[in-house]
Amino acid sequence: MTALPYRDDLNRIVILNPKGGCGKTTLATNLASYFALRGPAPTLIDTDPRGYTTRWLERRPPDSCRINGITYDKLAMHGRRSWPFRMPKEAGALIIDTPAGPGKREITELTYNADCILVPVLPSAFDVQVTANFIAELLLLTDFDRPVGVIANRTRKNTRSLARLMQVLTSFETPTIAVLRDSQNYVHAADLGLGIYEMPRHLVKQDLEQMDPIINWLDRQLATRLEPRPMSRFDSLPRLFASSTGLSRPD
Repeated sequence: MTALPYRDDLNRIVILNPKGGCGKTTLATNLASYFALRGPAPTLIDTDPRGYTTRWLERRPPDSCRINGITYDKLAMHGRRSWPFRMPKEAGALIIDTPAGPGKREITELTYNADCILVPVLPSAFDVQVTANFIAELLLLTDFDRPVGVIANRTRKNTRSLARLMQVLTSFETPTIAVLRDSQNYVHAADLGLGIYEMPRHLVKQDLEQMDPIINWLDRQLATRLEPRPMSRFDSLPRLFASSTGLSRPD
């Protein structure tokens, strides 16, 4: 990982849910892998003392696309209010992975100056109830001033749990922007320190298609803030935060 100076004009994507095990780190690392392929190098901020994101970064192959990392230890030393981080001029996205069970003060700090908030939720009655209460609290704490997108995570097609989840999510005041299946591809990629965007396309095609709505939503929220940049060898990929539907990815 790279030690970074500070900067204040980045796109900040915060991934939040007080329920542990809902897939926050999986979502953070896979979005980071997409942004790393497209360039410029994103930054993953690990605010969880368990350090799952940090360990994923440490497993990344030496020849993989660069992802900057800021660890929980550094945050604890300097404080979250030291955000925004001054980053290299070409930096484009700041992805913040968060711990389970944050209090009101911690949520306020985590969402300070956030551009977008993503909330993954699992298809269980308990997870849905916890998430519903959390979103209501989150909207109040952020004064309804942050775009919030909900992601149905680890779902199984044609199951009662998924149908029940989607029925409840339609009543939320925030949009459900994607439905991700329960796929071992995420596990295999994580074991290698990679994201599904860095895996052979023929193995992960369905998972990539399900991630596209998240990229599209982020595009609508953030694309106007992006600055022009030089062309790169990944220009066959979608523009940062843009849809990847129908375009080729590296195998």
